[in-house]
Amino acid sequence: MERKINRREKEKEYEGKHNSLEDTEQGKTCKSTLMTLNVGGYLYITQKQTLTKYPDTFLEGIVNGKILCPFDADGHYFIDRDGLLFRHVLNFLRNGELLLPEGFRENQLLAQEAEFFQLKGLAEEVKSRWEKEQLTPRETTFLEITDNHDRSQGLRIFCNAPDFISKIKSRIVLVSKSRLDGFPEEFSISSNIIQFKYFIKSENGTRLVLKEDNTFVCTLETLKFEAIMMALKCGFRLLTSLDCSKGSIVHSDALHFIK
Repeated sequence: MERKINRREKEKEYEGKHNSLEDTEQGKTCKSTLMTLNVGGYLYITQKQTLTKYPDTFLEGIVNGKILCPFDADGHYFIDRDGLLFRHVLNFLRNGELLLPEGFRENQLLAQEAEFFQLKGLAEEVKSRWEKEQLTPRETTFLEITDNHDRSQGLRIFCNAPDFISKIKSRIVLVSKSRLDGFPEEFSISSNIIQFKYFIKSENGTRLVLKEDNTFVCTLETLKFEAIMMALKCGFRLLTSLDCSKGSIVHSDALHFIK
């Protein structure tokens, strides 16, 4: 009986050591496939297969020893390039396509990075994106938020980016619907106009959007705040109120954004 128990214990001990050895080997293999790059002071950890996705590039040359690269104090490969922009270079290698955040305006700098890293595909996509932006009309367009019965009341938002006007419109419609609580018929939407059924003025002059039963929905100031916050987040500047007679942007009837 004791022999059987001892035998089982030895078998378990052997299995534990064997599994531990396998885990160690897998860990070593996993680590050997990873690389840490110091690009302009920013550390990036990625797989070697990502960096070698395209042959005859700067990064593929480093991984395969074709290009000598200095090391930083911690033993990481150091590349003296724009560390922030390298994020987009690395994402291109991961995804196989150029995906940039909304409002990205550093096409020329990214084109230089693509040239340095010898990524022809990235360089072509950056060039194509830049050319499309040049061809896109930059005329001033606007959005009106008005009373269904009196278009002289309301808010006008002017901007030199039609796509941004569309986004503001979507956001304002979303905010309005959430406050209308299931009564979207209280306003109508066209290409550049959002018309509410009911506007009234409170004692201090603030226009209120009301439902048919006089239930408070939201103020124009709320919608104005949404527009200003969206514009600033997307890199637009608020030039000024187009109607300065009120003495305050909060009380103005128009906002003008530009990039």
